[in-house]
Amino acid sequence: MDANAQPPATAPLIDVRDLVMTFPRPHGAIDLLAGRPRQIVRALNGVSFSVRRGETLGIVGESGCGKSTLARCLVRLHEPKSGGIDFAGIDVLKLQGAGRRAYNRRVQMVFQDPYSSLNPRLRVRDALGEAIAFHDLRQGSAIGQRINELLELVRLPAEAAERYPHEFSGGQRQRIGIARALAVEPECLIADELVSALDVSVQAQIVNLLLELQTRLHLTVLFIAHDLRLVRHISHRVAVMYLGAIVEQAETETLFTRPAHPYTAALLKAAPELDPTRRSTIDAVRGELPSPLAIPPGCPFHPRCPYVMARCRTERPLLTPRGEAGHITPSHFAACHLETRPS
Repeated sequence: MDANAQPPATAPLIDVRDLVMTFPRPHGAIDLLAGRPRQIVRALNGVSFSVRRGETLGIVGESGCGKSTLARCLVRLHEPKSGGIDFAGIDVLKLQGAGRRAYNRRVQMVFQDPYSSLNPRLRVRDALGEAIAFHDLRQGSAIGQRINELLELVRLPAEAAERYPHEFSGGQRQRIGIARALAVEPECLIADELVSALDVSVQAQIVNLLLELQTRLHLTVLFIAHDLRLVRHISHRVAVMYLGAIVEQAETETLFTRPAHPYTAALLKAAPELDPTRRSTIDAVRGELPSPLAIPPGCPFHPRCPYVMARCRTERPLLTPRGEAGHITPSHFAACHLETRPS
């Protein structure tokens, strides 16, 4: 499968609008005695994007930019403070009871750490069967048949069903995590740093398995990662996050070859090169990532941007269409006051 080949244009399966998520910082005894107000961590600051059915959207950014918080909001492990999430035209944040359970089946998350995301006391058979039985997808002997199908899907032998998580390698555990997500027959998978805890030699195997499963099962995928090479390999489109906001969105090859935001360009320069003659010794992004407790006014990237202007320090830029030579690309957006893309 060519991950960069575009799927047919359809109405969005997922539509996220102005999502905001904040967390109160723990209040220490000294803060209480001093009468200081509780500080607020602004994890998401008006995130908006859409994902078409059958598409893979890659979400990238530095650690602490809000990628995992966004994933947890999408599966409702966190309840956003404001904004909206629609799935197939349904307002997700209003779902309760059976409607919420149905949504949780349709959208599944595969977590970063295969060592902690599996219950060590459950055999693989029990872990997979539990999910199938809870959603009443199979009964009786059909549950065992479905478990064998799932293990075959992720390329594990049938006898793996009788073993415990500690008996598997990291890559095998991640395959079990994928099988558990697929057990409830979802339409969308959210892969949060799916391979970052795995050896490099295993990462490509898991990513290629995900591509194969997407084609075979017609899945929609949100692939959250910091490894740009993996994101380029698997994604149809890419959204770049910085301090809880999306600063650029584009088709994958457009973003990697013609970035419109200085932060995106800096990330691409910082990506490791396999060819030692092409490796840069220059820091791609200057300065430290600001604290989400005190996001800079105006453009959040302006303290680190080599193209900063006076306007950047006071006015926050919006995501607007981008292009070259007067030609606007309808699927390319950047939140930057620069009119021409950074080199």
